[in-house]
Amino acid sequence: MRSNKFALFLLMFDMFMTFTAVGLIIPVMPSYLKTFGAAGQALGFIIAIIAFAQFLFSPVAGNLSDRYGRKNLIVFGLFVNGLSQILFGLSTDLWMLFVCRFFTGVGSAFIVPPVMAYAADITTVQERGKAMGWIGAAISLGFMIGPGIGGFLSNVSLHFPFYFGGSGAVLAGILSLVILPSIKPSVKEQVKGDNLLKQMARSFKTSYFVLLIVVFVFSFGIANFQSTLSMFLTYKFHFTPNDIAIVLTVGGFVGVIVQSFALDKLFNLFGEMKIILFGLLLAALSMFGMLYVSGFFIILLVATLFSTATTLIRPAVNTLISKTAGSEQGYAAGMNNSYMSLGNMIGPALAGTLFDWHMSLPFMFGTIILLGCFFLTLSWAKRAATRQHA
Repeated sequence: MRSNKFALFLLMFDMFMTFTAVGLIIPVMPSYLKTFGAAGQALGFIIAIIAFAQFLFSPVAGNLSDRYGRKNLIVFGLFVNGLSQILFGLSTDLWMLFVCRFFTGVGSAFIVPPVMAYAADITTVQERGKAMGWIGAAISLGFMIGPGIGGFLSNVSLHFPFYFGGSGAVLAGILSLVILPSIKPSVKEQVKGDNLLKQMARSFKTSYFVLLIVVFVFSFGIANFQSTLSMFLTYKFHFTPNDIAIVLTVGGFVGVIVQSFALDKLFNLFGEMKIILFGLLLAALSMFGMLYVSGFFIILLVATLFSTATTLIRPAVNTLISKTAGSEQGYAAGMNNSYMSLGNMIGPALAGTLFDWHMSLPFMFGTIILLGCFFLTLSWAKRAATRQHA
């Protein structure tokens, strides 16, 4: 039992280092891309290519971890993730940045599903929710403090945050290789499932398909905002990497507090659907409001409201899909992740292109998308309520 707890803590460290590295480059990227003569479109596609790699390789990683063991895949993913980040900092041409970020996404795909599966293997059904909560907290903490670390390290050089994040992932890989116990997967036999395209086609016929559309749309809108915010603050308000880091870190911190202490109470008081609707409306209004505010503290407030809204939406949608899916929990969770990856992929790519046309366009378009998602969800909720009372 004690060894299982230690393994869980090491898994948390692996996830923390993985997602800290994601966050720490955000405040640095606008200034870093300027050295390559690139701007919004390049940043959008650089972010999108990570999600594209995760979309392609996450199902593969899950199957391989059943066959070859979780530890081997986790270690491999951490080394690929870390080395690609270091090479990103050493790149001399723009095309190299895209290649490196693709392999960063591949590395992440080989870390996250096996870590989740490993945690399930070493916990009982009763312990599993708590274990997943701890891993989720490690992810949120990494996202929260990553931008602050990145902004601080950029004072050394614009390249240094990439070296730091990459070295941290490699260190986590070494520790996992040496210390993490090797266990046999709990899966008794390998069951071959449909390929990704067939699984996506099957999702159209599920009772929770509208919720999957909600996942895609709000992921699209959120990624649209997050991928261009640093560029927007740099070009419109001349924010430094340190300024951007403060905005992102404070917003993330408030989000973690809400997630840790208020979310269950809010679910019990209002239900998941009302929380989703409120979060979508708050996200849309705060995104639109970003176009009309000025001054550091007002910008900080609006960005924090957006971050809080996203903190409310994600777990509420995940919970509602789980409740609606019935006996298809594994399949529903996989589709949830796939639709979220699609949104994370398309949102930044389109937002970066819109930003280069005019820096206000990503926020206007994202507002429309989130409001459309609000009305779609509201309509679906009313129909579902009508069917229940019929």
